[in-house]
Amino acid sequence: MELAKIEKLLEKYFQGESNLAEEQQLKQYFSSKKVAPHLAAYQPLFGYLNQSQKEVYQKELPLKPKASFSIAWISIAASILFFGGVFAYLNYKPASDPIQVASDLGTFESPEEAFEHTQKALNFLSENVNNGVEGIVYLNEFEKSRNLIFKK
Repeated sequence: MELAKIEKLLEKYFQGESNLAEEQQLKQYFSSKKVAPHLAAYQPLFGYLNQSQKEVYQKELPLKPKASFSIAWISIAASILFFGGVFAYLNYKPASDPIQVASDLGTFESPEEAFEHTQKALNFLSENVNNGVEGIVYLNEFEKSRNLIFKK
């Protein structure tokens, strides 16, 4: 093989642009006895690649079957849930007559009475929302201190 061609192939190889056929040519060249003296430093590299292709792992690995404890626990939990659902379905009894429950929907006789109850409900809701907003202030302080400790 021509020395200039081998040098070009070496350059392509080290640039990562060579294909498998070109790498095979390099392996053949460096495994031969006629290697140019200035390229002799690359001979162990390609000799190792040839040697490593021939190596085969011969130690036998014992394969242990996985214990299927998790599958057993999942199936037990699923069967308990299934039988619990069947038991609940069979023993379900409505709390009261459906017609009576439908008629007791919080209706009022006068619009003023309905307005008062609506105001009470909205005041109750706004008090609870304000309590939740006060808790957010603590979360903001926590975020600030966490960002100081763990800088992003």
